[in-house]
Amino acid sequence: MEHVFQYFDENGDGKISALELRNRLGVVLVGDELLPLEEAEEAVECLDLDGDGFLVLDDLVNFMESSTHDDHGEQEKLQDLRRAFEIYDMERVGFITPKSLSMMLTRLGESKSIDECKVMIKHFDLNGDGVLSFDEFRIMMQ
Repeated sequence: MEHVFQYFDENGDGKISALELRNRLGVVLVGDELLPLEEAEEAVECLDLDGDGFLVLDDLVNFMESSTHDDHGEQEKLQDLRRAFEIYDMERVGFITPKSLSMMLTRLGESKSIDECKVMIKHFDLNGDGVLSFDEFRIMMQ
């Protein structure tokens, strides 16, 4: 969670503003398009526990914990995982390949070679086919 938080906290001040969320979330979800600022502001408002207009790490942790405590939260968490999986499946083949993992990590500012990504995938590749299926990804994220 800290790594994800740091990615969104562009200026490193320990807070995520709606503008920072907009800038980073658009790149992760839709490529080069920006998320509308109004949507980013709504997201911050919904998750901001102390009402200061910024997200801190505790806000994100609380959100993740609360979304796992009920059936609706479980369904929502599964949908979130599916969306995350689809983001990493940059080649649109239904699996996370070493190439797509490398591309996504580069987008997140953490370059890894294809060989390094193969090693990362191998750790969670339960059937040994060299790629991550959604079920393997789900297990990895638990």
